[in-house]
Parts: sequence; C-alpha cells; structure tokens
Amino acid sequence: MTPSQWKSLFASCLLLGCLWLGVGRAVGSPVPAAASQTIVVPKAAHARLRYGAERLAAALRAAGYPVTITAQDKPGRRNQILVGLATDALLRQAAATLHAPAPAAPGKEGFSIVSADNHTVLISGADNSGALYGCLELAEQVKSAGRLPEQLSLRQQPEMVLRGACIGVQKPYYLPGRTVYEYPYTPETFPWLYDKQLWIRYLDMLADNRMNSLYLWNGHPFASLVRLKDYPYAVEVDEATFRKNEEIYRFLTAEADKRGIWVIQMFYNIIVSKPFAEHHGIKTQDRNRPITPLLADYTRKSIAAFVEKYPHVGLMVALGEAMEGVGQDDVDWFTKTIIPGVQDGLKALGQTELPPIVLRAHDTDAPRVINAALPLYKNLYTEAKFNGEALTTYTPRGSWAELHRKLSSMNSVHIENVHILANLEPFRYASADFIQKSVQAMHGTYGANGLHLYPQASYWDWPYTADKAPERLLQIDRDWMWYKAWARYAWQANRPRPAEIDYWGQQLGELFGTDAAAGKQVLEAYEQAGEIEPKLLRRYGITDGNRQTLTLGMLMGQLINPRRYGLFTLLYESEAPEGEMIIEYAEKEAKGLPHVGETPVQVASEVVAHGQAAVAAIERAAPSVTKNQAEFARVRNDMYCQAALANFYADKARAALLVLRYKYSRNVADLEQAVPLLARSVQHWEKMVALTQDTYLYANSMQTAQRKIPMRGVDATYITWAEMLPVYQKELLNLRRNIDSLKTVKLVPPVQQTTRLAAAPVTLQTKAGRYAAAAGQSVFADTTVTITALAPELAGLTGLRLSKAQMLSQGTEIRFTTRQPVKLLVGYFNAKNPRYLPAPQLETDASANDYGQADIKISNAVAVAGMPPVNVHTYTFKAGTHTLYLGKGAALLLGFIDASQPLRPYNAGLGTGLGDQTKEVDWLFE
Repeated sequence: MTPSQWKSLFASCLLLGCLWLGVGRAVGSPVPAAASQTIVVPKAAHARLRYGAERLAAALRAAGYPVTITAQDKPGRRNQILVGLATDALLRQAAATLHAPAPAAPGKEGFSIVSADNHTVLISGADNSGALYGCLELAEQVKSAGRLPEQLSLRQQPEMVLRGACIGVQKPYYLPGRTVYEYPYTPETFPWLYDKQLWIRYLDMLADNRMNSLYLWNGHPFASLVRLKDYPYAVEVDEATFRKNEEIYRFLTAEADKRGIWVIQMFYNIIVSKPFAEHHGIKTQDRNRPITPLLADYTRKSIAAFVEKYPHVGLMVALGEAMEGVGQDDVDWFTKTIIPGVQDGLKALGQTELPPIVLRAHDTDAPRVINAALPLYKNLYTEAKFNGEALTTYTPRGSWAELHRKLSSMNSVHIENVHILANLEPFRYASADFIQKSVQAMHGTYGANGLHLYPQASYWDWPYTADKAPERLLQIDRDWMWYKAWARYAWQANRPRPAEIDYWGQQLGELFGTDAAAGKQVLEAYEQAGEIEPKLLRRYGITDGNRQTLTLGMLMGQLINPRRYGLFTLLYESEAPEGEMIIEYAEKEAKGLPHVGETPVQVASEVVAHGQAAVAAIERAAPSVTKNQAEFARVRNDMYCQAALANFYADKARAALLVLRYKYSRNVADLEQAVPLLARSVQHWEKMVALTQDTYLYANSMQTAQRKIPMRGVDATYITWAEMLPVYQKELLNLRRNIDSLKTVKLVPPVQQTTRLAAAPVTLQTKAGRYAAAAGQSVFADTTVTITALAPELAGLTGLRLSKAQMLSQGTEIRFTTRQPVKLLVGYFNAKNPRYLPAPQLETDASANDYGQADIKISNAVAVAGMPPVNVHTYTFKAGTHTLYLGKGAALLLGFIDASQPLRPYNAGLGTGLGDQTKEVDWLFE
C-alpha cells in the first residue's frame, strides 16, 4: 500500500475507534455498546428506593446503557449501582469489599454518591427520601453528560425542611348557591382532579425538584372524602362521586408517598358542608358566629375520620377568614377541636407517626396558638405569607418581619408561603436572581426553614394558564422555571451567582435550541422584567392582596387618593424597602421636605429601563432559537407586554404627581402639564391591548367580587386590557373637560354639590332606639357621646341607637325586613383598637365584600366627641328579610337609604384637624 493509502486506512480506523469509545460524541446522545449496568436495591427496599432506581434506570437507558434492576442484600462483582440507606448491610458490605468510603449520608433527606472498585457506584441515603434524591441526582448527571461519570464523590442535603407547592381545588367563580371557598370535589367541577396521568406528571415534577410536600387548598374537603356515622347527611357528593373521590385520593397519596411527598390538605375554619348547614338551619360559614358544641363535634369527627382513612396526609389549618380574627376562640378551636380530631384518628388507626399539622398565621395570633398547642402535639409547623399575596421585595422588614422571626424562634418549623402572586399574573415570571435573593431573605431575615409555593399565575384556574393558544397550556409546562428556581434555592440558597447564570443559561439554551450565550440573554430578559411588577406594586399599589390586579393598571383616583380604596399599609411598611408612596412624595414636595428611600419618581424611571433592557435582551436571543419557537414567541411577547406596562405606570405616576401638586398649589398650570403624560399613558395602554388581545384570555384568575382594583370584577367582568381601555380614555377626557371648566368658570367640585340622602322605610325586628342624624345627637344607648359634625348628605337620616357595651361584648346583630332594595350606612371609627369594629378588609376576610361594603363611600364623614373620625361604608340588601352580624366593636348605624340613590365617594374632612389638606381632587377624573 502506498503511504497515502496507509494514512487513509489509519484515519478510518481511528475514526471507528473514536466512535466505539464515544469520543467526540455530542453531549446527550446515546453511548453505543456501553457497558450494561445493574441497579441493586435491598430486598426490603422502600417504594421510594424502587422509584428512584426506576428513574435512574430510565436516564441510563436514554444514554445507551443496558440496565437491569434487582433486589438483593449482597453486592455483585462489577458495573453496579447500589442504592440504599447508609445503615443497610448492602452498602456497608460493598464499602468494605470495594474500597469505598464507609456510607455516611448527611442529615435528614441527605445522600452521598461515591465511586468504588470494579465500576461500582454507591448511593446511600440518610433515609428513604435521601436515597431517592441520590438516584435523581445521578440521573440528572447522566442526562447532562450523556454518560455515567467515571469518578463520583458527592454529598448533599436540603437546607429547608419542608419544600412544597400547592394546588387550589377551587375555581375563579362561585358555584350556584355557594360562596367563597365552597367547592365539593366532583368530576364536573374539577375534571383534572381525576386525571391520573396528569397527577403522575405533576408528582414527577415535584420529585425532580426535590419537593417533599403538596398542599391541596379547599374550604371544606371532608364532606367530599369521608362519611360520618353521626352525621351521614353531611356528605356533599353522590355515591358514585364519593367512590371516585376515595379512589383518586388513595391513588394520589400512595403515588406521592412513593416520591417522598407529604400530601397536606388545607381547610378553612369554620366552614361546614352545605347539606349539614341546611339540616341544622345554619350558614355554611359565618365569620362572626361563636363556637358551638355542634360545630366542634362535627369538625372534630370529620378530621378524625379523614386521618383514619388517609394516614399519609397532613393538615393545614386556616383559623382566619372563616372565624372571627384573633382571640381565645382560635386557641380553643385549634387545641380542643382540631388537634383532638387528629389524635382520635391516629388512635383509631393505631398509628404513632404524627402527620404534620401546619398552622396558617393568616388572621390569627399564631404565636399564642402555637404556644398553647406544642404541649399537645409535636409535629407542628407555622406558615405565613412571604410578601402578602404578591411578590414585592427580597428585603422584607417591619412588623411583618418581626412576626416571621417570632414564629421561626419557636419550637416548630416556620414555612414561607409565596402566595397568589396577584401582581405577576398572567405574564411569565422566571427571575432566578430575584427568587434566589427571596429565599436567602427567608433564611436570613425571617429565620424560616420551609417553602410553600403557589403557582406563578392562574391559581384559581388550575391546571391551565391564561395564554390564548390552540390548546390550553398547562402551568407545569409553561412555568417550569418558576418551580425549578424556587425549589433549587430551597434546597441550597447560597450558590455563587456567576455559576447560577451559567446554569440557567444552559437550561434555557437547551429549551430553545440555542447556545448557552443566547440562553443567558433569555435569562437577562426574565431578570430585567422580573423587577417591574414588584417595584410597581410596592410603590404605587393599594394592597398586597388579590383584590388588586396590578397588570390591569390603576385608576388615577387610586394613585392620588389610595386611602379611599382601603389602603393596606403593611405593603409599604414591611413588604417594600423604605420609601414613599405617591401621596407622601407629593406632600413633601409641596412642603419642601427631603425625601427618604425609594421614591415613586425613581421607580418610574427604573421600570422603564428594566422594560427596555428586557426587550433588548430577548431580541438578542431571538435569531438563535431553533426549538420551541411558539413558546419563545410567547416569552418574547411577555417582555413587550411588561415593557408597555412599565411605560403606562411611569407616565401615569408622573401625571399623578402633577395633579397632587395642583392639590396644594391650586395652579391650573400643574394640571395642564399632567395632560400629555396621562395621554401618553393611554397610548401605552392601547399597545397593551394590541399585545394581549390575541395572546391572553384574561389577566386575573379570580373573577369574583373580591377583585376591586382597578375595577370591581363581578361575574368575570373587567378581566381584560381591552375592557379597561375605555375607562382610561374617559379619565383623560374628564380631566381635559374639568380643566377647561376651571379656566372658564369657578367650578364647584362635584363633592361640594351635596344632595341629602333620603331615609328608606324598613321594618326592624331588632330592638333599637332611633335618632335623627344631626349634630348634638347621642349615638349609643348607654353613653352620652354625641355627634359634633357630619357630612351634609347624612343629615336627617334615621340612625339606630344600640348599646355600646353590648357591641363590644357580643357584637352587633340587625334583623330587618324591606320591600325594596336598600343600603345600610355603617360608620367605622378610623382607628385600630379592639374597642372599635374593624372596617371590612379583604386581605383577611374573604366575605368582606359580600354586601358591597369593602370600599369607603365617605371618608371622615362624621365627627363624634372624643372618638376617632368615622368612615362610612354601605351594605346592600335585596327586598326581603335579612340578618346582619357585624362582629365585636363599636360602630355607628347611620340608617337605611334606597339602594338606587347615588352616593359619590369623597373625603368630607371632618374630625381630622387637617382642614383643606383633606380636600381631595379625585373629582377631576369623574
């Protein structure tokens, strides 16, 4: 052969040899003729070990390895992966004979993976979950490298004790004849609940992310899952559905346990089933009713039957919202009804392992309750919202931080609840940087050691997203990075930032078929956009609760007079960096005072810059995309949506500051400067409409009366950007018209054009005195306290005079009959004090707008000698007989009016001592 022929032959042989050995093979492709592997588990292996072995075997087979799984208590000779507990004879014997370090896994749920002689790998877990996680870790390494690593030496354990996600077994709307949280488990209402393949996908996702808990949220699940001997009529579903519920719940809990996941069933207190309520002539829920022996017995037996029937399920207890706030009732209910119910069920079952009980800190004195409960039950956890019902900051502070720290210091694990995310929906959120810093704050600021994660968007519409697509997208597919990021940092929070950028860049690059550099551009887009909604809400918002849909914008009145809409100050005091609201900034400007911390002007500039950077980054990535183009197009559109949202808020906030300058200056030129900014904000909103009309079904997934801001969202109204456009256009039109009027004539603001309200006739069954609303009239039957001033609209109404002492000790109950729709005007003293009836607050009471009472109609409407100013709310009733219970605390019952009478919201400024400073300028936009 010639030299060139020898050279060609040598090159061919070399190429064949390289292919045989896998040299030069693309990462992730199968290894031809790879050595077969045997995965060995102990004969008595727990189901978690067998599940882990199956997941590892699947990864190896995908990489080209022939794999068998066997159960034996002695190691084989070579090419084996041994899986077990660190204490198992299988692993100890292998370590001794194959010269591996003695198996010694870290603490709870920890694992070690080490290489030994004869191509053997030892996966040892501190417990069954640890061994499972070791299998999943090695499976990930095989998938990433495309082969089994040659040398392994790895030890890990999670930082957070409980790491879990939640699913709401609830809907965006109320079921007929029912109210909030009341959703029996039925195939008609929740077809996805009975989809076993969907459950398998979801549970596998939780396991892949090393999550060990799954929370199911529902108002009263027991009547769908257990039948009580003493209350057989309480069951809410038919027999066929009841059997389906038993079967799917047992399936779910068994599959979850196999993956190391505690199912934790959440419920509200005190809610009873509808058939039970009807049988006993009571309401299914009534926040202000006392604990009765009947309610306690029914609930205790429901819990006992549930624990006995489903032993691998924990409970999450919400004492607030459906019970009266904070008090001894909460302690008694938890210690005398709920814990005894769990103990009864365990006794009947003969089980000593205590299922977890998670006490939700929402609307209850959780430290007091836990102190009383710990001597009775040891496996207790507390849970509280991280940033309320939103995501606003990774620098929490103030009184809310103090509560978290107090709960973390007690003898129970404290869990951080990333809840609802009302300011993020419906757009994608995947800022790994913001999420990592948030988890670090959970540890460092709050001292917490658990994560309870809500879906990123569309909580009420599980399992679907709000995207308008040929087929509804699933949340677990669209929001994969949301789950993965929170879980990654719950496992280990302090990972070096440069390595995290590399990691997420690779993940996103693989998703979209790009290189890691382009993947990092997608990450940059997510992280820039990820600052927008948190900053907007914490500087401009009314509430951290789900009564506000941030991405639907805000009315000008909500920006310049937030107190009229029930301003939730905790948002600014604890769930935001130190800074100023729009109204605070404007007042300081008018008075020449220095500004402090993060300001509305600063945020307006920053969010616009974040939006521009997000769009620029996603455009840099776009040319490289080769996979999942439809999803990339949706991500790209989300960046443009969030940039437009930032521009809308920035221009509207700047306009609001000019309007507030006019409040102090009374210079019409200030209003004229606001017009082009407000007009520009409307143009940005028109862009929002264009970007969303073909891409999203809705903005907010809760579509009931709880939605208040920017508009009341009854019966799925005001849920799209297109519905809000005429509202914002009208604001601009009204401002222009009112400016013209101010310039041509001395305009009397509508709030000064008062019309007295006329009393409506009702038949009162409750014993109460009556008085004509006027200065000098006493307002309580057992005191001499009198009205010193009142808004002119209220003069002459017929007030109801009750005993103040009885209001404090027993609450206020009014029973009446009306032949026409009416409104009852209730005056709430504007002070937080146990002596005063607390005003309706949707943040803590889901029923706080059942009668349309959530908003203030006239603020500072009545001055009462020696007492705080009074804000007037209205309760609306249809014709018929009604009973209204208002809870404990003093309030004014100012009388009934015809429900059709207009009542323009405004600030009357009485009893405040602030004079003209209280004269608001909302009327400019109305």
